[in-house]
Formats: sequence, structure tokens, C-alpha cells
Amino acid sequence: MRHQGKITSWKDEQGFGFITPNGGGKQVFVHISALSNRHRRPINNAVVTYEVNTKANNKLRAEHVKYVDEPARLNDGTLLLVFAVAFLACMSVSVFVGKLPQLVFWLYVAASSITFVAYKLDKSAARRNQSRTPEKTLHMLALVGGWPGAIVAQRVFRHKSKKLSFQVIFWVTILVNCIALGWLTWF
Repeated sequence: MRHQGKITSWKDEQGFGFITPNGGGKQVFVHISALSNRHRRPINNAVVTYEVNTKANNKLRAEHVKYVDEPARLNDGTLLLVFAVAFLACMSVSVFVGKLPQLVFWLYVAASSITFVAYKLDKSAARRNQSRTPEKTLHMLALVGGWPGAIVAQRVFRHKSKKLSFQVIFWVTILVNCIALGWLTWF
């Protein structure tokens, strides 16, 4: 059953707060990972709907939290995945009609696979508070053709998909890579 309330006592540095149910009642703990829209930072007094789960210690925890004022929209993660798959499909067609060497297609597949694994390892290291893969390395992997794998990894692992400074450079690497591929294809 879905409930409605307001986010109160939000601690942005720690990534959690509480929801006060409409009509009063016991506050419900909410962690940032429970929010369906991670592009929007929670603030106090934001009206949300949520489901309640009771933990083993009888404490209430909010899950599947959505903002009430948020318009329904297509999941941008799905659109990005479609973009990456469509790109690889177009590459396949280009190879089939002889516009692109088969080796180039397989280099993209290999680079995407390596990039996917690099994101997985970096996410795992982040969770364990261990030495991380430098962002520069992730960007270089995307630049050399691993960006379709990076898009998939960002969505699957929810890693590096919200950090704006990373995303700006990431999309520049995609643009540069596509321009270079276009130049290779036409000349």
C-alpha cells in the first residue's frame, strides 16, 4: 500500500532523513537509495509517496519513494540503453554493407566489455572503500569505443550516472568518438 507524506529532517551529507506521514503518525526512515528519481536531491517538505517496510527491529523504512509533483516521464536510463544498442546495430549494418571494417565493430564490442568490467570493479571498490579506478581511465575507455558498455554499466550498477562533472566529460567522449568514427567511415 502506498502512503503519502513530507520529507523531514533530511541530512544530505549522510543521504538519509525521515518522512512524516500526512495526517501524522510515526516518522518513517528514508535512505537516498529508496528514491526512484536519483537526479533530484531530496529537500525538507518535499511531498512524496512511498511504501513502508518494517525492519526486524520494528523500525519503519520507506521504499519505492516517488515525488508527487514529478511528471510521469520515460525512464532516461532505458533511452540511453536503447541509444547504445541502436549504435551497435547501426555499426553491424555498416559492417554488413561494407562501409565499416569488421575489426572496428569487434573493437567496440571488446572495448565495451572491458569498460563494463571496469565500472563493475570500480563500483565494488567504492562499496568496500578500497582503491578506485581513476575517472580519467573510465573516460579513456569510453573514448576508445567502450562508451556503449559504459552506458550499460552506469545503468546496471547505478555507478557514475548522477555525478554531473563526470557525465559532462563522458558525453564529450561519446561525441568525440562518434565524430572520429564518422570521419573514418566517410574518408
